[in-house]
Order: sequence, then structure tokens, then C-alpha cells
Amino acid sequence: MQKITPFLWFDHQAEEAVKFYTAIFKNSKVGRLLHYGEEAAQISKSGRPVGSVLTIEFELEGEKFTALNGGPAFKFNESISFVVRCDTQKEVDYFWEKLTADGGEESQCGWLKDKFGVSWQVVPTVLIDMLHDKDSEKSERVMKAMLQMQKINIEKLKAAYGEK
Repeated sequence: MQKITPFLWFDHQAEEAVKFYTAIFKNSKVGRLLHYGEEAAQISKSGRPVGSVLTIEFELEGEKFTALNGGPAFKFNESISFVVRCDTQKEVDYFWEKLTADGGEESQCGWLKDKFGVSWQVVPTVLIDMLHDKDSEKSERVMKAMLQMQKINIEKLKAAYGEK
């Protein structure tokens, strides 16, 4: 059993969000659902009716998550994000396009928000390696190039790094 599970608080879109995420990530699945009972519906400030979905367990790339229909009390912000590590530009492009679809927002340096307001970082693994290079001049050039980007472009990073 996974020791720590991210728990995502949605207003009422938990089911929609889980369908969205599990359609994007190939190695994913929907798990157990818990429904609002009399007590939870009565105590909750979410306004969700008895019998509606309270939580949904789901898995993305082997990582377990739980989505909650908790009502409008809390909103997502950039202080928490999920990093998607990518091996190729094709993979970067795929996740960028899918996660920004239907109202998502592009940001800087590989960051974006999906249509639910959840923050993601779509990061090529080569970027991490380049930023940790012992040659500080190379890593600084890569950092400067990355800071100019929204979606990360691996070829531009390699050019800044000094690779052909």
C-alpha cells in the first residue's frame, strides 16, 4: 500500500476530473467510489445530495490519488503541483496539449494549469540533467533558455547547452 496519497479537493467535479486524468495517462485506472450518506450530506457544507459521489480513488502511472467532491470552500493554487517527467519532445507535446485542453492555462517554464485549476509541470528528463551539470556555464545557459519558454522545447535546451 502506498504510504502517502495525494487527495484532491474539487467542488463537484471529482468524477469529471478522474475521467479526464485517466484518459490522458495510459497506465491508469479508476478505483473505489464512496457516496455521500445521510450523515456526510448533513454535515458537509458541499451541498451534495445523499447518494452522490463523495470520493473516487484512482491511479495514474502507478501512483494512487483520491478525488473528493467537497464543495466550493477550497481552490487549487500553484503552491502544489504534479511533475510529469518526459523522455521525448513528443511526450512533452502530448501531455502539454492534453493537460491544457478545454480551458487549461499555459504558464512559464513548463508549468500549466488544467481546466480544474490543478498545477502541473511537464518536464523533459534531459532538462533536469542539464541543470545539474557540473559545468555551471552550461547549466546557466540552459536555465536562461528555459526561463524564456512556456512549454519546454528540448532542441532549444540542447542548443543552449552546447549540443548539436
